[in-house]
Amino acid sequence: MYDVKSRKAEEFISDEEIRNTLAYADANKDNLELIDEIIAKAKLQKGLTHREASVLLACDNKEKLEEVYALARKIKEDYYGNRIVLFAPLYLSNYCVNGCVYCPYHAKNKHIARKKLTQEEIIAEVNALQDMGHKRLAIEAGEDPINNPLDYILESIKTIYSIKHKNGAIRRVNVNIAATTVEDYKKLKDAGIGTYILFQETYNKESYETLHPTGPKHNYAWHTEAMDRAMDAGIDDVGLGVLFGLEMYRYEFAGILMHAEHLEAVHGVGPHTISVPRVRAADDIDPDEFDNGISDEIFEKIVALIRISVPYTGMIISTRESKEVRERVLELGVSQISGGSKTSVGGYADETAKEDVTTEQFDVSDNRTLDEIVKWLMDMDYIPSFCTACYREGRTGDRFMALCKSMQILNCCHPNALMTLKEYLEDYASEETREVGMKLIEKELEKITNPKVKETCYNHIHDITEGKRDFRF
Repeated sequence: MYDVKSRKAEEFISDEEIRNTLAYADANKDNLELIDEIIAKAKLQKGLTHREASVLLACDNKEKLEEVYALARKIKEDYYGNRIVLFAPLYLSNYCVNGCVYCPYHAKNKHIARKKLTQEEIIAEVNALQDMGHKRLAIEAGEDPINNPLDYILESIKTIYSIKHKNGAIRRVNVNIAATTVEDYKKLKDAGIGTYILFQETYNKESYETLHPTGPKHNYAWHTEAMDRAMDAGIDDVGLGVLFGLEMYRYEFAGILMHAEHLEAVHGVGPHTISVPRVRAADDIDPDEFDNGISDEIFEKIVALIRISVPYTGMIISTRESKEVRERVLELGVSQISGGSKTSVGGYADETAKEDVTTEQFDVSDNRTLDEIVKWLMDMDYIPSFCTACYREGRTGDRFMALCKSMQILNCCHPNALMTLKEYLEDYASEETREVGMKLIEKELEKITNPKVKETCYNHIHDITEGKRDFRF
């Protein structure tokens, strides 16, 4: 039986409820009166239920969908302005004991090059990332209690935070590792992580168990209930995600919204981020073997509907997607993107690893440098942001959500984005990118309406020119 407040996976992600939702959506996909009511509710910018959003996903009325896309653009602007947060993944190890059939790290893959970074190699990787200009990382590792124990992850986080290279420093470490215990999540919290990220892959229990035939990840309930344990342990910010292409996209869409509703109902705080990856080719993985792939058009529709359904949640898209796709979904709801990414272990500092794609988790579609992505964003009138201020000022969890839902977070985020962009322009940008960026900063400074905030931001930007760093509101 469906119960949004239950702590049991099969009750807060009820298969029966999802199937009833899909039937309801099919029955009402042409019910224009109901669709107008749902869109009117979405315009209040307080979100939609999984059932309401599923009706819009089933709808193929072009006029109504244009209303949805226009609303997604407005909500994106109202909540996030024109800022796009940048980050990079850092793969620590591809040792893994699981049998996930969609991932080249699966235990039966005997020809993949297995690698685990030493702390010295992590320093080299982080230095390379700092030389690019990154301030925010998402560390990744396969599940292997022998090769990748939690102590290794904790030591690696400590190492990353300790590195000060030229004017660089990693100011936020997000963590994407396997589901674990409340005790271990407390250790991650004490280590100062930002967001704990865990992709569900699929919310369909039967499909989940088939796709994860062996290893600890086979346990659907343990995996699906992980975010509850993380939040019980005091981790304020968690990030959800599904891997679109493994199961019917409408099922996954309803499931991820139900998971967001569950976290809000039980913990008072929904997900800090939602990621929307699609299955991609990798070492021994052919995405065509999975028969639930979605078109770019459906993908854009999903992004827009997530944005209007959970307006307070950041949305992430990685370099799995091409420049063209990323460009389209930025306006529809995406607020964070990776840049200059390597999905191989040791791919940033080790030139041989850059040539050795057999350690990659998936093929990268957007191979541009971080500088090229920064300029591309600015050419589209976005502010590339390297800001980590909320995490470092304690604006996380319910404190962040309260500010975000009231749209007050803009008062901090806009000037912080400009100051971190100025740091990037001074320390890392090409001459062409720096020229474009300085014009953008001058224009954006004039948009700050609070006189005191504007004056302080002007002064800090001047101080950055003089060599000072790390200002934040």
